[in-house]
Amino acid sequence: MGRKAAEQRFEGFGRGVVEFFEGLEDVQDGCLSGSHQEIDNAKTYWNDHLELYRDHVRRPMEALLAELEPEFAPGFGRGKVFRPHRDVRFSNDKSPYKTHCGAVIEPGRGGGAYYVEVSAAGLLVAGGCFHTESDQLARFRTAVDTSIHGERLRALLDALVRQDWEIAGETLRSRPRGVAADHPRLDLLRHRTLYAFRSWEPEDVLHERSCLDRVRESWAALRELNQWCADHIGVSEKKRR
Repeated sequence: MGRKAAEQRFEGFGRGVVEFFEGLEDVQDGCLSGSHQEIDNAKTYWNDHLELYRDHVRRPMEALLAELEPEFAPGFGRGKVFRPHRDVRFSNDKSPYKTHCGAVIEPGRGGGAYYVEVSAAGLLVAGGCFHTESDQLARFRTAVDTSIHGERLRALLDALVRQDWEIAGETLRSRPRGVAADHPRLDLLRHRTLYAFRSWEPEDVLHERSCLDRVRESWAALRELNQWCADHIGVSEKKRR
């Protein structure tokens, strides 16, 4: 986060944010096949609308994150706004740009995260564990297998569900090796990732300063889940490939 972004006050995302991402989605529909013409069309659209992206999407997201970092980053992690370009090297989808803009405060992948995203669909806020390496997954399962920590996680998730959060994550189709079929927390042990999210369709709040309060209140509700992830999953000790 640069000094200029840190000094900028968040006043909402620009009125052109939904239009920008809708247009990007339209021109990237043909990129699934890897068509050079369609990919060139997407790059042309991006270049033609670069200032719209910067003014209505990127800068507001940087300002939003800068205002929230003093409250959520200390003792937990660092904030960043994700780059707009997709890594297509190992993907069948060759569309070059993400159709959303996301930002996160996290200690490292998997060890808890405060996440926010804006797109043509509106606003999404999420938190928890979005990725696990083998050492993180082992620590997660050990904690869930332990009654005190496993039941604490279940209580946190149940409380979020009562507040209209949705729980998601990558799961195994069968139970993990060595886990009994009647384990009281088998549903949690099947998870490889585990996070909570909620979303809002595009509305006036998206373009107002009150959007900051919406994200702040949502992240506050995720604090205990993120702390559980930090305590019991943590950051991977493996080097990222």
